[in-house]
Amino acid sequence: MPSGGSSKSGTETPDGSEPLAPGIFEGLAGVRLAMRRFLSFSEAAVSEAGVTSQQYQALLVIKVAPQGQIMLRELAREMLIQHNGAVQLVDRLEAAGLCRRIPSVSDKRSVLVGLTEHGERVVEVLARRHLGAMLENEPLLVESLARLRRLAEIG
Repeated sequence: MPSGGSSKSGTETPDGSEPLAPGIFEGLAGVRLAMRRFLSFSEAAVSEAGVTSQQYQALLVIKVAPQGQIMLRELAREMLIQHNGAVQLVDRLEAAGLCRRIPSVSDKRSVLVGLTEHGERVVEVLARRHLGAMLENEPLLVESLARLRRLAEIG
């Protein structure tokens, strides 16, 4: 026990802090369950569409970029991958007919990436399906996050 203080519950964790309330664990478990359900759905949906999760994420990043185009280095940054990984990702997307490289008019060394019509259709279908799956998990997420917020405010 730390110098001279007494623990409210009489037990402390190995790092000397107070144990978390049981409801915290329930809230965290609920959030993780909702995320696992969603990710399981997502893996099946993207596979059915013929893309990988990383490719779907890249399509979303490109879709929301200003004017629907993003510099390759910005795509790498947004995807949390190295530049050479982004180049390979765009190579695969381009080979699948989902995106195209566009030379930058302002910087001749830069390459922009934009969606093709096929890419637009694929991201639209997948986004619609993902939105539905997220909303199916909304009650569990809302309940779990609300529980965590209440307990965090109390503690």
